[in-house]
Amino acid sequence: MKKLCLSLMTGAIALSAGIASAADEVTLQLKWVTQAQFAGYYVANDKGFYADEGLDVEIKPGGPDIAPAQVIAGGGADVVLDWMPSALASREKGLALVNIAQPFKSSGMMLTCRKDSGIVTPADFKGKTLGVWFYGNEYPFLSWMSQLGHSTDGGDDGVTVLKQGFNVDPILQGQADCVSTMTYNEYWQIIDAGLSPDDLIVFKYEEQGVATLEDGMYVLEENLADPAFADKMVRFVRASMKGWKYAEANPDEAADIVLENDASGAQTEKHQRRMMGEIAKLTAGSNGSLDPADYERTVATLLGGGSDPVITAAPEGAWTHAITDAALQ
Repeated sequence: MKKLCLSLMTGAIALSAGIASAADEVTLQLKWVTQAQFAGYYVANDKGFYADEGLDVEIKPGGPDIAPAQVIAGGGADVVLDWMPSALASREKGLALVNIAQPFKSSGMMLTCRKDSGIVTPADFKGKTLGVWFYGNEYPFLSWMSQLGHSTDGGDDGVTVLKQGFNVDPILQGQADCVSTMTYNEYWQIIDAGLSPDDLIVFKYEEQGVATLEDGMYVLEENLADPAFADKMVRFVRASMKGWKYAEANPDEAADIVLENDASGAQTEKHQRRMMGEIAKLTAGSNGSLDPADYERTVATLLGGGSDPVITAAPEGAWTHAITDAALQ
C-alpha cells in the first residue's frame, strides 16, 4: 500500500500557511441526518472553532436518498463523511476519494437479533432473514457473510437479505430475525419500542473481526494539489478535531448543541444524550490521524469477500497523513 504523498500537496500546505482569507467557505456533507453522530462538527461551529480558523462552514445534513460520494462528485461539497468501505468502493469505480482524517477509531455497527429466533452464534444465521442497509452500508455485511461461507441468495444453506429501511420495523413486526443497528442509534430504538436487552442477542462487527472504519473525512484527490484547498482542509480538520474532543469531554452540552441545529425537530434530548455517550466511545483514542493498521484491517476485510469481494485490489493513494500532520502539529 502506498500512501498519497504528492509533492505538490506537501508544497501546497507549506506555501499557503498564514495566507488564508478571513472567511474561507467549506461545505461539509454529512452521511446522515442531524444527530450526535456528527456532534464534533456542530460543536466546532457553535463554539467558534471554525471561525477561529478563518472558516465559514456549511454543514449539510444527509438522509436516506443522499449518497455523500454522489454529492462530492457533483460538486455539492468540499468534504464528505463516509464509511471507508463505501469510499474505497467508489474509488475503485473511478471516483478518487481520499481519506484526510479519521475521527472514529472504533466501529458501532452491529447485527441485532431476537433470541426467540434461535440464533446463538453466526453459524445460526443460515436459513434466517437478516435486515441489511444498502446505499454503500451493505459492504461490511456482505464481506462478513462471505467469510462465514453464508450465501446471500436465501434458502436453508444461506441467508435471506431483507433490504432494510433506515428503521427497525422488520424486527419489531416479525419480518426479520435480525436487523442492522448501530450501538448509538437503532439498537436503542428497539429497546424504546418495548423489547428488552434480554430479548436480544447482538453481534458487534468489531468483535467478529470484520469491523471496518466509519465516518472518515474524504475529499477529491485532484483538489489536494490546490494550495488554498489543502490549507482549508488543514484548518478544517484542526477545528473539527477540537470540536470532537470538546464533545467527548462535554457530552450533554454537545448533544444539546446538536438539538439546537436539528431543523427537523425530530430528535429528542433523551436519545441524543444517550447517543452522544455511545459516540464518545467510538471517537475515543483518535486524534484524527488515520491509523494505518486500521486501514489495512478494513482493506483485508473488503478483499476477503470470496468470489464477490467489495474491492478487487488493494487501493493506492486512498489516504494521506499530510493534512493531519499539518493540522495536529
